[in-house]
Amino acid sequence: MISVDVRAVSKTFGGEPAVNDVSFTVTRGDLVVLLGPSGCGKSTMLRMIAGLDAPTSGAVMIEGGDVRGLTGAARGVAMVFQSYALFPHLTVADNITFGLSVRGIAKAEQARRLDEITALLGLGPLLQRKPAQLSGGQQQRVALGRALIAQAPVCLLDEPLSNLDAQLRQELRREIRALQQRLGITMIYVTHDQTEAMSMADRVVLMKGGRIEQNGRPADLYQRPASLFAARFIGSAPMNFLDLDDGPQGATAVIAGTAGPALFAASGRGRVLGLRPEDVTVETAANRARFRSAVTAVEYLGGEALVTCVIAGRPIVARTRGDAALAVGTEVGLAWDEAAGHVFDANTGQRLALATFDAAASVQRHAIANQGVP
Repeated sequence: MISVDVRAVSKTFGGEPAVNDVSFTVTRGDLVVLLGPSGCGKSTMLRMIAGLDAPTSGAVMIEGGDVRGLTGAARGVAMVFQSYALFPHLTVADNITFGLSVRGIAKAEQARRLDEITALLGLGPLLQRKPAQLSGGQQQRVALGRALIAQAPVCLLDEPLSNLDAQLRQELRREIRALQQRLGITMIYVTHDQTEAMSMADRVVLMKGGRIEQNGRPADLYQRPASLFAARFIGSAPMNFLDLDDGPQGATAVIAGTAGPALFAASGRGRVLGLRPEDVTVETAANRARFRSAVTAVEYLGGEALVTCVIAGRPIVARTRGDAALAVGTEVGLAWDEAAGHVFDANTGQRLALATFDAAASVQRHAIANQGVP
């Protein structure tokens, strides 16, 4: 069943669009992440779902009802803010139950719900402390507890982990996801951090310039990015790109004015080839290479390393084992399987289906080495 239905929603400020004709649905019990860079409209979209801002046009439906003109509580939503928004003069217990007190919920019911929430979040020993006596992670748990105690059908989170250090963010990502699945809550989570989105979401709504760039499962966005923007934004090491042109035997990367090996049989002019770093392998055997390049940088990350070369004026990064990384200056070849490539239209940025190309005439494994040494 659909829990949240956003229908052709737009929002303008001073005539400038912040959100432009956005539509998506959230299935009950799912965690959906609104992802994108600063200024893409994701927080504005969340505020319109919460009732903090009114859409210029379009409608938001929650649990089957049009919530136009209703406040957050009447909409059946609870919200966790980036700043936590805790009352400094109240104890943890009073911060969590504040919303229930305002709505006149009986003291016995407040106590029952507080016991449940503190047990879930491990806040029992902290109930009589003030926010200033808590760590950042503890304050975030209090803010989450205040939202969950309302028992609203939908919980909205606006970059809740952005003020925490990397280790704590990782821990709380797991905790929030486990809690959401355990309680079966519908969550809409805003972040600019693609690691948060990919590790937590059932679905990711990737936004750019107030519009939806791609809406799908995390694996869909990673394995089949719909555009150059999606391909660049998703991935802890960005996708590699090669500008293509027409060569004697099909699409090729042009290196120093010379056509390289054919990458696929169709025309390459106006197209871009994308490759994930883990799909690029470093070849040291000279007989496998048609060109040679050289390692220009190595980023050692422990169990793995990111090895950078330059091909056709573009940096190409390969992900290797950390203990197998080559030294800067080493001449190598770079190779990949044809099926690992992603082809995009250079003008529109949109993905092109590889099935439209004549794969039979393509080489199964392509190598780049030997030319254009930086």
